[in-house]
Amino acid sequence: MARTTGSDGERTRNAIDAAAKQLIARVGYQAMSMRQLADEVGVQSAAFYRYYPNKQELLFSVMRDHMDRLLGAWEAESRKAHTALDRLSAFIRFHIRFHVERREDVHIANMELRSLSPENRAIIVELRARYENGLRDILDDGMDAREFAIDDIALTTRAIIAMITGVTVWFKPDDRLTVDEVVEKYVSMGLRLVGAKNIATTKKGGRNVPVGPKIRSL
Repeated sequence: MARTTGSDGERTRNAIDAAAKQLIARVGYQAMSMRQLADEVGVQSAAFYRYYPNKQELLFSVMRDHMDRLLGAWEAESRKAHTALDRLSAFIRFHIRFHVERREDVHIANMELRSLSPENRAIIVELRARYENGLRDILDDGMDAREFAIDDIALTTRAIIAMITGVTVWFKPDDRLTVDEVVEKYVSMGLRLVGAKNIATTKKGGRNVPVGPKIRSL
């Protein structure tokens, strides 16, 4: 990478963050050295400490930024849906698309939580819980409105999160299905999982595919 000598502080910090995500995803947090990161960005090793006091704070910043972006983006997206069925469909669509486009962030979030200090880990875990609770609220509302039939809301919440996050592990742009096709199939699976009421069916490829009556593409 070309040296960033003379670039402003924000550009250099962004370059450090981007290079750090690539290195952590590739070699792991413990194996990444500050010298390696500085070489990747094209700055002197000492320049790194103008932006982060240590490697731990860099990891925390990367993971905190991912969670802040996730929560902010979902908050904006969630305003477009109203019924519990619409909101669950929107959540599944949003989650898959957001995470497929950010594979490095997802990998780091899943693999490096253990590398955070106890204090930093507690903050990230709280932000994760806030996001997961957003889904749980949808399921609670769906039960209250008799749109869903769920035996164990806590377990179902975790099952949906695990199911839709798993797409980032196997999905490839050149796969048999496009991301949009995967998203809609997962919406159908998610609605079945919560026992969504009054699910209409539509013919697609000679098969009956369940479709929520109020699902809209976002």
